[in-house]
Amino acid sequence: MTTEPSLEQFGYRQELRRSLSFTDLLVYGLIFMVPIAPFGIFGGVFQASGGMVALAYAIGMVAMAFTALSYAQMARAFPMAGSVYTYAGRGIAAPVGFLAGWVILLDYVLVPALLYLIASAAMASFVPAIPVWGWLIVFVVLNTVVNYTGIQMTARITKIMLVGELIVLAIFMVVGVVALAQGKAQAGALSPLFDSSTFSWSLVFGAVSIAVLSFLGFDGISMMAEESREDSRRLGKSMVAALGLAGVLFIAQTWVAALLTPDRADLLTKGDPAGTAFYDMAEFAGGHWLSVLTAVATAIAWGFANSLVAQAATSRLLFAMARDRQLPSFLAKIDPRHRVPVNATLVVAAVSLVVGLYLTTRDDGITLISGLVNFGAMTAFLALHVSVVVHYVVRRGSRDLWRHLIAPVLGFAILLYVVINASIAAQTLGIIWFVVGLVVLGVSYATGRRPTLAGLVDTPEAPGTSAPDTAGKP
Repeated sequence: MTTEPSLEQFGYRQELRRSLSFTDLLVYGLIFMVPIAPFGIFGGVFQASGGMVALAYAIGMVAMAFTALSYAQMARAFPMAGSVYTYAGRGIAAPVGFLAGWVILLDYVLVPALLYLIASAAMASFVPAIPVWGWLIVFVVLNTVVNYTGIQMTARITKIMLVGELIVLAIFMVVGVVALAQGKAQAGALSPLFDSSTFSWSLVFGAVSIAVLSFLGFDGISMMAEESREDSRRLGKSMVAALGLAGVLFIAQTWVAALLTPDRADLLTKGDPAGTAFYDMAEFAGGHWLSVLTAVATAIAWGFANSLVAQAATSRLLFAMARDRQLPSFLAKIDPRHRVPVNATLVVAAVSLVVGLYLTTRDDGITLISGLVNFGAMTAFLALHVSVVVHYVVRRGSRDLWRHLIAPVLGFAILLYVVINASIAAQTLGIIWFVVGLVVLGVSYATGRRPTLAGLVDTPEAPGTSAPDTAGKP
């Protein structure tokens, strides 16, 4: 029997409101991942995978499953906000935590802008009287207001949005299965999982680097650690459960969609620059009404539901780094009434607005920012796996080799291969961002602001370095 550590043991005060249940966390993770996320990037994954969309999502789910297991282990050791920044900083060393936090900022800070951009483009196609930039402003303002009112309001709205997304998904699956039963299949039943005419490991893992965009979000649950009323074990379980449920939904819907995709040859050779491949397939399967339904649902899911929780998670990352003086201290300010990191929330909104408006002027805006978001997340996840091994095996001598050595090593290897097969543009810009982080870290040392974490001392067994737990003991 172990005692759940308090935040004060790590040198912090409890400032955020603990109000989230296991169900709230599970819904939060599912909304962040978006159960209908493949609708928006289906064409890109189809082309990149040679039509083996279900295989790309299946491998992505396995890769993320190992990552979810590592998140669960580190959430038990350090049940506080900050995600990879906290886990790498306390599991390995504070400077490593800063670099991990810096890299994942590339994901968290840019992902709301990506979501707003995709949703705004979709809405502008239905209501052209309002341009893309107009819709983007509407989405940013709406989500900022909701997030400012407090995490409980965010939780209530996400539950409603999740039900709506699942209803749309159920409608598509029923119509799709009926269409297949009517003989509308355009390929063999197993082709979404394996096609010998196009298969290669480098091809599939290149597609996985795109498909994992749909899975990003289960890790956002860890950002809510200081607002959860559950213990750290159930926090970790909520991440694993959210990932598993989303993975099953992703594989099922892309399998059906891949079988019903018309003009497969054109999609494989020309791609889907307009991002309408899924909606074209939906029209082929069930008619124009299904095309409109799936497109509008995608716009609302990405632009409101997903970006709402993305903004909340990003503000918690900025808050965690700021209270450790690794970002400007004003980002750590908590609104006394709503108990949310108010300045961090407003900064995320401002960055999303500026970046989003800029990307509306570029033809490759969505492709560019998608690659950067994925590269930032995958690189940070590599640091997460290392932190599990260092904290549990090296420092604490854990004998739980599966959870603390084998699973993290396998997760690291899969993600490293995904990163290596990512687009050159994403690799280049991601490395530049990492180098900038190294420069910032170097300046911090030179000016006497060496990264430190509250309550952290040099001796691993000393009070404040980790939570008291029995993980790894027989």
